[in-house]
Amino acid sequence: MAHIINLKTFSDNRGSLTVVEDRQLPFKIKRSFYIHGVKKGEIRGKHRHHKAIQAMICLEGSCKVYNHDGEKEEYFILDNPSKCLVLEPRDWHYMEEFVDHAVLNVLSSEYFSTEDYIYEPY
Repeated sequence: MAHIINLKTFSDNRGSLTVVEDRQLPFKIKRSFYIHGVKKGEIRGKHRHHKAIQAMICLEGSCKVYNHDGEKEEYFILDNPSKCLVLEPRDWHYMEEFVDHAVLNVLSSEYFSTEDYIYEPY
């Protein structure tokens, strides 16, 4: 089931530093990618996985994530770089409502494989 974890952030007059470590996530990171430059009204994602667990962090700006795990539908707003959304393989999801200059970082438990993707929604 998709859920939010709060990442440890250290702030002072110089700015903030947010930490992501393997021990905070339910998986070891094998791949990292980021989505940026999404035009207004565009939707990304629309899939789930056979194996991959993912963690999403909106590093700049914000976006909205729709999720359906086969039983429950919900929306998550990623609007703070210390907020991390963890998606299990069964979580069919898409991202929308990206603000200008939004940067969404995605950490994955698996290397890219086209065979891992399931595009049909529940």
